Amino acid sequence: MKFEHLVEINDILNPMADFISREQLWRGLVLRAESPKLFVPYLDAANIVDRTEASMTRTLKYGDLSVTDTVRFVHLEHVHYDVAAQGDIPPSSLRMMIEEPQPGHLFVRFLYENSTSAAQDEENKMYNEYRKSAYEEADIDTIKVIRELAESGRLDALPS
Repeated sequence: MKFEHLVEINDILNPMADFISREQLWRGLVLRAESPKLFVPYLDAANIVDRTEASMTRTLKYGDLSVTDTVRFVHLEHVHYDVAAQGDIPPSSLRMMIEEPQPGHLFVRFLYENSTSAAQDEENKMYNEYRKSAYEEADIDTIKVIRELAESGRLDALPS
């Protein structure tokens, strides 16, 4: 299954809307990887087990289920989550890409992919429609949390 959708961040046609900068948006997307419990209330635990400047490996606990993923960062561009096959979980990925077609007009493109075949996708069509809807709602919630964090100043640049 491959699924993508776009979420508008700044509506440049609405002068009353709160704007967030690309840097604030970036910090919010990174924070989602570093502190996922802020964004996923049903997550029981998240531990970063390895970290470099451009990536991290995490273990996430949902009840008895543990999922290990790798998150890679391309500064101010995208965050890429990779889940390797583990147990009953097939390999999958999520990429959150910042797009800016004109200055200040920010979007995040969410791109989901897994390793199922076209035949499997057809077989699971109804379930996949539910999954797509759940992904979209979760992504809208992610942006809502990022907006709230930006408005409270938590995504502003750290003092030098």
